[in-house]
Amino acid sequence: MEDVRLHDVVQMRKRHPCGSDQWTVIRTGADIKIRCKGCARIVMMDRETFFKRRKQLVEREKQ
Repeated sequence: MEDVRLHDVVQMRKRHPCGSDQWTVIRTGADIKIRCKGCARIVMMDRETFFKRRKQLVEREKQ
């Protein structure tokens, strides 16, 4: 399974209606919760759907 961490910035395949396609991961587990970088809308989806819709990892949080 692919790795996703808190505070990662990911690019999704489709743009959000606000025009942004970048999201910040704010919760991981069985479901993934992401926040839009453009309008701060929060969306929660299951891991399988998240990995299908994700295009690429843009930025990983510094540890």
